[in-house]
Amino acid sequence: MTDAAELDLVVPPGPGLRHGLVVPAAELEERFTRASGPGGQGVNTTDSRVELWWDPAASSTLSETQRERATAGLAAYLVGQRVRIVAAEHRSQRRNRKAARERLAALLREALAPPAPARRPTRPTRGSQRRRLAAKKRRSEIRGGRARPTPEG
Repeated sequence: MTDAAELDLVVPPGPGLRHGLVVPAAELEERFTRASGPGGQGVNTTDSRVELWWDPAASSTLSETQRERATAGLAAYLVGQRVRIVAAEHRSQRRNRKAARERLAALLREALAPPAPARRPTRPTRGSQRRRLAAKKRRSEIRGGRARPTPEG
């Protein structure tokens, strides 16, 4: 049997998570069911599909700011108050467990990243405005030169 430290969800460092994050195994709930798809003879007898549940609102590892960001960023994956991740792409339960945990870690890291700074609108420089108007004037003269000559001129 593996120890609890191996079952903890480790989120690597990234934007908004300078030192990373470790979600204790006690906060994660896993359910195993039969998966559809490839598996040969064992497809109807093994519970290889993994459903991983985690409640960000009740997590002891998140600060209040992180909790708000996680709840907002993971809103698409929330069922009630809990995040639900399903993995059934592999034949083995162990690989599906690993896939679900990796997916949750990636989603959590993305959700905890701080929002991008607001764009500060800039104004064109005086020189760029002059160059643009000069180019428009040149273009206008070129097009004006294509006009049919008048009898006076």
